[in-house]
Parts: sequence; C-alpha cells; structure tokens
Amino acid sequence: MLKQTIDNADDGIRLDRWFKRHLPDVAHGMLSKELRKGSVRLDGKKCEANARIAEGQEISYPDHFVTLSSPSKAPKKEKGSHIAPGAVKDLEKYILFEDAHMIVLNKPSGLAVQGGSGQKESVDDILAARARAKGEESPKLVHRLDRDTSGVLVLGKTAKDAGLLAASFAKKTAQKYYWALVIGVPDIEEGTIDLPLLKREVGKDSRMERVQSDEEGKHAITHYRVVDRAARRLSWVELLPVTGRTHQLRVHLEAIGHPIVGDGKYGGAEAFLDGGEIIPQMHLHARKLILPWKGKTIQFEAPLTGHMKQSWKLFEFAEPKVKKQG
Repeated sequence: MLKQTIDNADDGIRLDRWFKRHLPDVAHGMLSKELRKGSVRLDGKKCEANARIAEGQEISYPDHFVTLSSPSKAPKKEKGSHIAPGAVKDLEKYILFEDAHMIVLNKPSGLAVQGGSGQKESVDDILAARARAKGEESPKLVHRLDRDTSGVLVLGKTAKDAGLLAASFAKKTAQKYYWALVIGVPDIEEGTIDLPLLKREVGKDSRMERVQSDEEGKHAITHYRVVDRAARRLSWVELLPVTGRTHQLRVHLEAIGHPIVGDGKYGGAEAFLDGGEIIPQMHLHARKLILPWKGKTIQFEAPLTGHMKQSWKLFEFAEPKVKKQG
C-alpha cells in the first residue's frame, strides 16, 4: 500500500479527479472497484470517488496503481488538445453565466460532461481547450449530468471555487429542479418517491453499471408534481431530487410506472411512442439550480433546447420565461 499527502494545488477537488491528475492510467472502473473493496482510503477511512479532498489529508492506494501509471509510458496529451476551435465556439453559445469564479452552461443533450472511453468530445475537454486559448486555468466540474440529460451545469474557475460550490451539493443546500416528459400520467399528481437504489455491475465489464430499486440500496428521495399533460398519453413532470444518486430520477420514474420518454435503458420499449411524432431521445432537462454563494442565494435557469423544445411545441406546453441569471 502506498500513501501520499494532498498538497495545496489539489485542495478541494474530488478524489477521482486527484487520481486522473496524478495517476491518469488508473481507469475509473478500476478505481471504483478498489474503493468498494476498501483498498483506496482517505485518512485511513473508506470513501467514495466523489469525496472532496483537502490539503494535508492522506490518500492510500494499491502498489499496482503506480505500475499502471509508469513514467516509461508515453506522456498523455494535454487535456483538450484534440478539440477543434469550432467545438469551443459551438459550446460558447450555451453559456448562461460567467464571471471570475464560475461558468454556468445549458448543456446540450448528447454531450458528455467528462471524457472517457468512446467519447471524442466532452464539456470538460472543450472548456479546457477554451481556457488554454485564453491563458487561463481549466475550469473544474462541480457536479454531473448524464450525457443525454440537458440543462444547468456549473463549473468552478479554480479548484477552490469548485470546492466552495460543491459544498452546497454535499450539504444538500443546493436545489435542483428537473423537467421530464414521461409516459402516462401519475395517479397522484404531486407526491414523493422514496425508494432505495442499488448500483450493480452488469456482466464482466466493471464500467457497465445499472441502478435498480432495492431494499439493500442507499436511500433516495424525489419530490415530483405534474405540470401539464397530453391527454393520458404523456405528462410534463417537474422533479426535485432530495438525494443525488446515480440515475435516481430515471429509476424512480420507471419504478412508479411512468418512464421518461426515450429512456430505453430503464423504460425499455415502453419508453417510446409509436408513430414517430417524438424524437426518440431521452426527455430529461435540468431546468433550474438554486444554491448559496458568498452569503447570498443565486439562481440559474436553462431554457429547453433541441428535441425537448420541439416536443414542448408539439404538445403546446407553455414553457415559462427564464428569469435573470445569477
């Protein structure tokens, strides 16, 4: 077992980001597996990949991690170096707010937040390329959205900014509101889904995971209300997750019999309508984020884009105007 003390440059970042910086050849799937086994620890205690680390803490990890990241390997390219200027320009159109401390995006559906296997472009890489062109530090991710989920995404301009912003998510003082188009209409139009969720590996590939409702899982709570409906076929639902489990909203909605339109992973064939009137992509959008920042409350709202905007027009749902950002 090897040990390393966290220095000031890494203060406030996520544990998985530390490994990506210092041991980049350790795959995320392998890190997750070792964390579950307890072979990777923070100050001697078991932890999760999204744990925020602080200067002076001690990370311990298996010896073979160093072998994987041997300096004899060819050095990796600088983050975002493969990104074309056109991709940066395209993403800049989705910036909702930017100042010296943060960037807030209306992330388009289909764009991954972070690079990985099979991902040519990601928000993380594109904004790193943008920052390098401007002579700035690469912004740091504060939270995540699934690749096929659109909407509000916040990044800190520095590791310290990201750590301060992420604290509101860790303390659950941030409020995240989502919109979804779901199959059918819930019998109870406003309520709470309280179902524990368990993440399981699928097959032999540890990178393939599926979340399911299971009494042995972690507690997960989602408040919801029906905003509008298209007869009994579909409904526009607003969601407020109290907890932040992986795929929580998708699994919770499927569990009550109303899968998100286009979410084949959890809804199967029932998540798609016959006739081709709706684009068969997942209809989940992070509409609004409210969080404390430097003694005040800030708020960001993301208008619908792409296929979800088209669906709202098709069913004549009235999207409220976006309020002033920040």
